Amino acid sequence: MNTENTAKKDERNLYLKNEDLDAAVEKYLALLSFDATEQQCHFLAVTEAQGWVTKEPVFARISSPYYNASAMDGICVDAMAMIDVDERHPKILVKEKDFNFVDTGDVITDPYNAVIMIEDVVIKDDKQVSINGPVALWQHVRPIGEDIVAGELIIPAFHCIRPMDIGALLAGGITEIEVIERPKVGIIPTGTELVEVGEHMSVGKIIDSNTHMFAGLVKEYGGQPNRYPAVRDDYDLIKKAIAKAADENDVVLISAGSSAGTEDYTRKLIEELGEVVVHGVAIKPGKPVVLGIIRGKPVIGIPGYPVSAYFVFESFVKPIILAFNHQTVNKGLTIKAVLSKRLMSSLKYLEFVRMKCGRVNDTFVATPLDRGAGVTMSLVNADGILKIPKNVEGYDAGEVVEIVLMRPQEEIENTLVSIGSHDVLMDIVANIIHKNRKIMSLSSTHVGSLGGIMAIKKGECHIAPVHLLDEETGVYNCSYLKRYLEKEGAVLIKGVKRTQGMMIPKGNPKNIRGIEDLTRDDISFVNRQRGSGTRVLLDFLLKKNAIESATILGYTREMNTHMMVASAVKSGSCDVGMGVLSAANMMDLDFIPIGDEEYDFIVLKKNLNDPRVQTFISVLKSPEFAEALNQLGGYGFENPGEIVEV
Repeated sequence: MNTENTAKKDERNLYLKNEDLDAAVEKYLALLSFDATEQQCHFLAVTEAQGWVTKEPVFARISSPYYNASAMDGICVDAMAMIDVDERHPKILVKEKDFNFVDTGDVITDPYNAVIMIEDVVIKDDKQVSINGPVALWQHVRPIGEDIVAGELIIPAFHCIRPMDIGALLAGGITEIEVIERPKVGIIPTGTELVEVGEHMSVGKIIDSNTHMFAGLVKEYGGQPNRYPAVRDDYDLIKKAIAKAADENDVVLISAGSSAGTEDYTRKLIEELGEVVVHGVAIKPGKPVVLGIIRGKPVIGIPGYPVSAYFVFESFVKPIILAFNHQTVNKGLTIKAVLSKRLMSSLKYLEFVRMKCGRVNDTFVATPLDRGAGVTMSLVNADGILKIPKNVEGYDAGEVVEIVLMRPQEEIENTLVSIGSHDVLMDIVANIIHKNRKIMSLSSTHVGSLGGIMAIKKGECHIAPVHLLDEETGVYNCSYLKRYLEKEGAVLIKGVKRTQGMMIPKGNPKNIRGIEDLTRDDISFVNRQRGSGTRVLLDFLLKKNAIESATILGYTREMNTHMMVASAVKSGSCDVGMGVLSAANMMDLDFIPIGDEEYDFIVLKKNLNDPRVQTFISVLKSPEFAEALNQLGGYGFENPGEIVEV
């Protein structure tokens, strides 16, 4: 028996559980105290109080208006003297005897008790006016206290102060207000591999970005972040950091170290310093969360993967901060959307899937983003979250699902949805649209050219970028429209010509010359996903050169974008990959050109006049777009934005 391995195994946290999310939150919050009588408070000027929470109810000191005030520009009169006045019996009034001119907001005093709009006054001369309509008592007069009456409630206790509340408080004579001290949240980054942004990077090092995200979220939800310097993976050092943070804060977050590795100390340390309430929750991503209490304070161990970290924060830290402020969790706005792609899920977890959304015709469409726990950009690019409940295997394409929005619905409704082939030019188009403050945005999802055609066919997108070579004719894209979309009435928006080829490390250390070198034993390859135009082109070249794909090391290793292929080559995880010249240039790689191809956009003819599509076409034709692509290199232009009917 290997005692060394057994010892290492015993050091791991093998007691990870799978508690349901709602049960874990309820269990944890029930053990924490949020007693307002124990909370620190202080006074703030009302003008500085936005976002703070009131300790006590606030009552008006004065009425608003503070006097009877004219609600219109006109004249003030005594309504009792205007009885029986009408068109047949007009009445002449004398200034300073029967009336006075007033502007909106002017004081109305005895003997006047009504205001006539200036539009209803016939001016005879400097001293006299004629009135030919009835006048009601107190018409167009704002009475004392019409808005706020002295002594009435303006805002209750535990109210988060908004801009309109500030206006009402000031109008009610309140200049200073007592607020609850915001909870202090100590944030401890742990890990020997961590470096601060701007510090020297080397292999094995990771920039500490999670705790900066936590700090921003703490502020957003009404807390005070207190971020500590990173602590290396040393049991005693982390223990001291946790003890110190528990002394100095109301809540403590420990970033990383919550899982079951030999250097994941969070559970052991919380247990040693206090109590572990929950370790392991049935959510994905985010399972290995640790929920503990030290000296009566919540201490939470958060996984190191950024997406896991975000969902743990949203699930546990957010409700705690809100509870300290006596606020409740807002479940968020939701939409019903058609799922564009089948989604399978484990039966063990509640899964949070990041989604891109848009409105195509009268239907919201949702497309899943990368589900990896370490893919930060899936959070940046997400329009909403699909929650797949525990014990549900997933959803089929075409099912209607509920999406919790991460962006305003109006913004999603004004999004041009693109599904299809990848190119960095889509990011350039999106940036130009955003920079020029167009009333729309561009959502681009990369599923390959054939996937884009299917998305157009099913009505799941507005445009589909494609670059599909017809092996028989050598013509790009047209035959595929005839084959798949003739009934739908699709047309092409001409895009750009771009150079495809083989991306290789700088200096070509393995002396790769062409497609035939892919079969060499010392060459590893990375491919694009099935259905992509680049994959179609590669398979065409392999067939043309009588090369079997099985002879290529890495043929089955797939990447979804040109930039991912370029990154794999740059990192040394492969020797060569197929892609476009612009991606190679961006990653400072060498490039062996294979040929030019046409990168175009499919759109249904009935959608051509959609303002979003027209904006997209105008960007393709713009000098700004051409200049940006010329700086990247590898592109050619032949009437971009031209409409071609096939």
